[in-house]
Amino acid sequence: VVALVARSNDSALAELYDRHGRVAYGLALRVVRDKALAEDAVQDAFLDVWRSAARFRPERSKASTWILTLVHRRAVDLVRREERRRGEPLASAPDPIGDATDEAAWLGLERARVREALRQLPDQQREALELAYFGGFTQSELAERLGEPLGTIKSRMFNGLARLREILSDGMPERGTWNTTGFTS
Repeated sequence: VVALVARSNDSALAELYDRHGRVAYGLALRVVRDKALAEDAVQDAFLDVWRSAARFRPERSKASTWILTLVHRRAVDLVRREERRRGEPLASAPDPIGDATDEAAWLGLERARVREALRQLPDQQREALELAYFGGFTQSELAERLGEPLGTIKSRMFNGLARLREILSDGMPERGTWNTTGFTS
């Protein structure tokens, strides 16, 4: 489909949007935390898809991965632009009680660990989990979208979550063992 977009086929772009727009919006919304900005990020990203489809290399990534990367980049750009415009961080709500720096550091480490763990899963398990948890799709919607039986989707998700749990349980201390100087023994 991306190859058709590269040849200026606007119905192919519409098809890509129909396939990936919902997940793209969910990702953008998580980054920018503002519905209008999330819509802008998705619109800008699909404009990038239109303009740069000829440079897409299917041997390097799936179309969904490429599109979501563009969406993420656009969303981050919008956050930075808004922060500069306002002169303060976009998410500058009062910090909850506790040390926000430690919390941010911990969450950053956790995100990186989850991303790395997801990369270790078989493609079909990773895709099902990403669409369900990051895209907001139900198992039934995934079965329909991927053209697979519902039982297959449930198995992929169950096995993928079990493998993620196994991967993530190795090599990291529990949350309570993190302090400002790093990990404690």
